[in-house]
Amino acid sequence: MSEYQYYEFVAVDQPLTSKQQAELRKHSSRATITASSFINEYHWGSFKGDATAWMQQYFDAHVYSASWGSCCLLLRAPANALDLSMLDACQSCDNREWQDDQEAFNRSRYGDNYLLAWHFSDDTGENERFWSEDDGPDWMLRLLPLRAELLRGDARPLYLGWLARLCAGQLDDEHVEPPVPAGLTELTPAQQALAEFLVLDVDLLAAAASASSELEPVSTADHDRWLAAQSAHALQASVRLLLEGRAPEAERSVRQRFRAWQAAQRPEQAPAPRRQVAEIQHIAQQIRQQRQQAERQAAAEAQARQQAARAIQLKALAADAARVWKNIDTQLNRGVASGYDQALQLTLALAEAMQHVERHAEFQHALNQLLTVHGKRRAWMARLEKTKLLAR
Repeated sequence: MSEYQYYEFVAVDQPLTSKQQAELRKHSSRATITASSFINEYHWGSFKGDATAWMQQYFDAHVYSASWGSCCLLLRAPANALDLSMLDACQSCDNREWQDDQEAFNRSRYGDNYLLAWHFSDDTGENERFWSEDDGPDWMLRLLPLRAELLRGDARPLYLGWLARLCAGQLDDEHVEPPVPAGLTELTPAQQALAEFLVLDVDLLAAAASASSELEPVSTADHDRWLAAQSAHALQASVRLLLEGRAPEAERSVRQRFRAWQAAQRPEQAPAPRRQVAEIQHIAQQIRQQRQQAERQAAAEAQARQQAARAIQLKALAADAARVWKNIDTQLNRGVASGYDQALQLTLALAEAMQHVERHAEFQHALNQLLTVHGKRRAWMARLEKTKLLAR
């Protein structure tokens, strides 16, 4: 198979102008370019642009996938919309063997925006996902909602980025995890897609989630209480942003103020203890052992059910032996290859059934009688000789 690379860029907050689309067209004559996206596949050539520069200038999201086992998700987000302390905790680099461009999760700041990057690379070539040429096209649709979730204050995509670094072996045993966000046991569809995209270890994810609290429900009553506490000036400022066509900024501002108010309503609690990597790996090992034991038990139960069902089938077939022998005789009398093939399959099935009910001698006697009639059919005998039936 030839090398395959998939590039997709999407503009969310601001559509591309005709001039910008023309600038992008200079880099590819084959790409699909619209006011909101750039999509191209490469089989022999390579991407002529600069993904980082394009994200700074044109786009809000980028997905890349290559047949040799490499993929990347880039998201651009306003710095004032992110939890910067959480971002620092997820991407602080205390292992200098890993440089930023090699990390499974990293960030860079450009003016008022952060460029967040999630990477996965499989040098072994064992991941079947990359073997086909359809790995790229669906990922953007599944992953793009992550950006809106981040802008709403959801820190789970950041924590999954940190977990990707752990899965990639880029963290020391003594490294302390970031604050564990609520809801790791109930990931959104986009977050589940991110875990799949990064090939996160399911047991490490379960271990991380074991310290995660449930998401706090938000009711209409909470919204009403918060709105009643807002000043006219604050509400006017939000509406003004909407009127000026700055709806995303208005939503971010409102949600940030609401989250701050919501946090102030809770009783002050000591922060939950944060675990070291070695502890999370130990928990993951225990979860892995439990999962594997459950899988072995489930497999054994399934096999037992299959064997019981097969036993019923064999008993029913043995009870109907006379009709089966008659059918075999009918197929042989056809004198054609398909008849011989069908007769052989019926004979083999009946042999197994009669062996199961301990009537092998009866089967052998009936087979010998059959051969006195059809034993001179060369094509039939050639098929029969390839089995173990005549040796019995």
